[in-house]
This record gives sequence, C-alpha cells and structure tokens, in this order.
Amino acid sequence: MDATTLSPLAQRLGAAFPELARSAATLERIASRGAYRQVPAGGVMFNEHSPCNGFPLVLAGSVRVVQRFPNGREIQLYRVKSGESCLLSGSCLLGNSDYAASGVAETAVELVVIPPAEFRALVAGDEVFREHVFSLYGERLAALMQLVEAISWQKLDQRLAALLIGRTRDGATTLQATHQALADELGSVREIVSRLLRSFEDRGWVELGRERITVRDAASLAALAKG
Repeated sequence: MDATTLSPLAQRLGAAFPELARSAATLERIASRGAYRQVPAGGVMFNEHSPCNGFPLVLAGSVRVVQRFPNGREIQLYRVKSGESCLLSGSCLLGNSDYAASGVAETAVELVVIPPAEFRALVAGDEVFREHVFSLYGERLAALMQLVEAISWQKLDQRLAALLIGRTRDGATTLQATHQALADELGSVREIVSRLLRSFEDRGWVELGRERITVRDAASLAALAKG
C-alpha cells in the first residue's frame, strides 16, 4: 500500500499528520476504524468528569481545553489545532479515568476519533502511532510547565502582552477576540484585562475595536512580555 492507493480520509490524515504518513498502513487503519466527525463552533467536545469515548485527531479547526472552577472562572490549558491530538484524551484512555477538564470547539472542527480499544491496540502494536502519542506528551507537558511558570511568576500584564504577541505572529497584526475570552485564557477576570488593554492603548501599543485588538507596537509588547 502506498500514498496513491489510500482512501480519501487516509489521505487527509496523512496531510494533517506528517509523522503518521510514514506508514500508509497506519493511516488506512485509523481511517477505516476511526469515526469521522464534524463539530460546529461552540460545540462541547467533552465535559469534566465525563468518560473518554475516543482519541481525537483534528483535521481542521481549533479546540480549547479549559479547566473550570466553582467560582465560575476558567483557565485555558491548551489548544488542539489541525494536525494535533488531545493530550488529556490520551491520558484518560491510558489511565481508564474520566476527563479532568472540558473541551469546546473554538471554530468549526473536523476530526477522526479513534475508539478506546483501537487506541490502546495502536499504542501497543504500532510503532509509528506510539511515537506520535509519546511526542504529543512531550510537547504538551512542556507547554503546560511553561503555563504553570507564567502563572506563578509573571505579572498579568506580561502574560497579556505575551498572549497578544503570540496570537499575532506571521505578519498578522489583528486579533479577533473578546476581552472575556482573553481573560478566560489567562485565568483572570474581564475587568482587569480590559483595564490593562486600555493602558496598552493609551501607550499606543494597541488599538481596541469591537471584539478586535490591533497590535500597533509589537516591539514594546515584546519587551514587556520579557520583563
């Protein structure tokens, strides 16, 4: 079996996950035994304390994985974008545990969900897939450690500046987001984030619009982010 004989879904998997494309057999197995799904923007992918029904491979779109607290606040743990998988789902499947956070489709999402039994069989018997899962763990754990460090040691204005810089890379200068969404991502409250954004605007670093923030002075924001 080679790439030219793959099914359409296996070809999409290979395009989104180059590391899995090393094995045509792995792609075809996932395509034939996994379930293709579409989730609209705002759709709940999974909830805290619910069982994990499979391992997702995101083909398109973005999923926010968030931890919610009894006082109504939440903090974003990470995003799962096209070509990525969910660390928490893998952890729940391997540990036979329920979700400890929630996942919400940030945009319309397309994905393939590998059933629990098939996920465990692939981890045990497919080297290419197993390497993908272990690589995912390494990347996500490193990102989560950075998040913990930022929350512990960085001031909120530094974290906000870093977030604005990180979300406007590759030539983009405008971020589409509400102040509440940014506060949720930073684990803060909207009023404080709005106050900081207005101070950034007063300094000429950003321009605020309706659900839109345009970066005008990336160098100053970057300098603040670095402390």
